[in-house]
Amino acid sequence: MSTVEEGLRERKKRETRQKIHNTAMELFTERGFAEVSVLEIAERAGVSKMTVFNYFPTKEDIVLDVMGEGFNDIAQLVSDRRPGESLVEGARREFLERLARHAPETGLDDSPAYTAQLQLFRKTPSLAARLLMFHIAAEGAMTEAIERERPGDPRAPFAAGQLYALLRTLQVQNTRRIHLGQSAEEAHPDAVAAANAGFDLLRGGLGDYLAG
Repeated sequence: MSTVEEGLRERKKRETRQKIHNTAMELFTERGFAEVSVLEIAERAGVSKMTVFNYFPTKEDIVLDVMGEGFNDIAQLVSDRRPGESLVEGARREFLERLARHAPETGLDDSPAYTAQLQLFRKTPSLAARLLMFHIAAEGAMTEAIERERPGDPRAPFAAGQLYALLRTLQVQNTRRIHLGQSAEEAHPDAVAAANAGFDLLRGGLGDYLAG
């Protein structure tokens, strides 16, 4: 298979995945998560039920898809630090950059797609449970990223836990700002101030951990 053909196949897969996700979210918004079957999603999207499951193992995974893109690379806050940059300062810089572009994982996202997801999480216990497992996995990935730099360091899980707890708290605060009616642009200055306050506090505990 040529490179062009491979590129076309990958684009087709991305388009199909996005179509299934968009179709499902429309149905969930109209009627609620529990009231929509995978078969209905498949029929409206113009694909087979098996195709839906090929892209999304469970119905909950369809909702988590967009959010997952940001959280799956959360370990970059550890691995993408600049030379000599500590864990705290590297994560601060990366988080503020994500805030500036209103990335979903910061909570500072007022797009219709993200707000629709939040509404589903609030109304659907199974989604809320999956989201909790999602956060546990993301914290685990962060721990592994630290351990790759400091093999055998017993402090790695504690450092990851403290950093991820801060990120989660900031996300909840930002989500609340959007839920109360602020736009992402309006909420951005307060979100930046809160992030800096949180990272300053964390720096007092972790100091220059992983710097150098």
